[in-house]
Amino acid sequence: MNFEHTDSVRDYQNRLQAFMDEHIYPLEKQVSAFHHDPKSDWQIWPGFNDLKAKAKEAGLWNLFLPKAYGAYSPGLTNLEYAPLAEIMGRVLWSSEIFNCSAPDTGNMEVLARYGNENQRNQWLNPLLKGEIRSAFLMTEPQVASSDATNIETTIKSDGEDYVINGHKVWSSGALHPNCKILIVMGKTDPNADRHLQQSMILVPVSTEGVHIIRPMTVFGYNDSPEGHGEIKLNNVRVPKENMLLGEGRGFEIAQGRLGPGRIHHCMRLIGMAQRSLELMARRVNERQTFGKTFKDYSSIRQELALSKCEIDQARLLCLAAADKMDKEGNKAAKDLIAMIKIVAPRMACKVIDRAIQIYGGLGLSQDLPLAHFYAAARILRLADGPDEVHMYQLGKQIAREADY
Repeated sequence: MNFEHTDSVRDYQNRLQAFMDEHIYPLEKQVSAFHHDPKSDWQIWPGFNDLKAKAKEAGLWNLFLPKAYGAYSPGLTNLEYAPLAEIMGRVLWSSEIFNCSAPDTGNMEVLARYGNENQRNQWLNPLLKGEIRSAFLMTEPQVASSDATNIETTIKSDGEDYVINGHKVWSSGALHPNCKILIVMGKTDPNADRHLQQSMILVPVSTEGVHIIRPMTVFGYNDSPEGHGEIKLNNVRVPKENMLLGEGRGFEIAQGRLGPGRIHHCMRLIGMAQRSLELMARRVNERQTFGKTFKDYSSIRQELALSKCEIDQARLLCLAAADKMDKEGNKAAKDLIAMIKIVAPRMACKVIDRAIQIYGGLGLSQDLPLAHFYAAARILRLADGPDEVHMYQLGKQIAREADY
């Protein structure tokens, strides 16, 4: 692959970096303090809409969509988007300003690829405009939901409607005040082939029987205002036209959704790790112990060097996966996607942990983004499939190729 970014991508990088410098970094501590204040739980920081309007005006909107969708997307490839997502990843909440935050990105891709015209008009267009938010309901508390065949939520036909019953957890985005639509994974036919039992259906949040029980926390962070909801679906009735693609197509949709979603997370993780390294490098030039500056300790220099190597290795693997997706499709790139999904969260956890250690007590506090970075990186060793699942499948493929 060509490792040089195109002039167009460099232009996007420059404009995005300038926007971050002018509008995001100066507000980072203010916005983070607002989100971490229990008094403002599940409220939107008052300046978000103004920032979004500025991002849209600057042409930094919906950058994630790999193919142009009308006037709402610049149509960048995954490879072109990677360095931009990395920049956004340096501030945890910044992706929303550019309408590039999960789970909306994955949900928009689902609607763009698999939704019919009515579904796109009703839900995709408002999402692309940033007028509403969404959530994706797959994980369940009683089963290993990384294996979609375990899903217990039922979607049963009843006349002109489907009736949904189930219990979901870690439904990211569900508590956001602007969340209006849920994409729900459930089973329409438990007796069908194991990969044809699942379906995905659109459920408006306001539908009777949708009960948001509570927000889940990640290492104590509730990630307000999006949150991660525990939700019960009790006899939720929606019209049959809300089914995505058709009964039994849920597993197929999930595979299409998770490829880009997984790699977007990895791109942002690289941004978190890179910023952590920069903070670490600044710290070692400032602090002294026992008459020596941190940077003069051999062990500290090794920590910096290892971090630089690991970040660059992960970045190159991420770019390789993105390039393969663009050229040959998500299915052909599945091994590379699995590899970066294994590598990036582990790398980020290690680098962020080193930065925390070098900062000492300050690294654990709300005065730096490191603690929240670590929480975000650690959950991604589980989200979109735990490490073990990706290693199992990748190892199986490696063994198959060698069996001759």
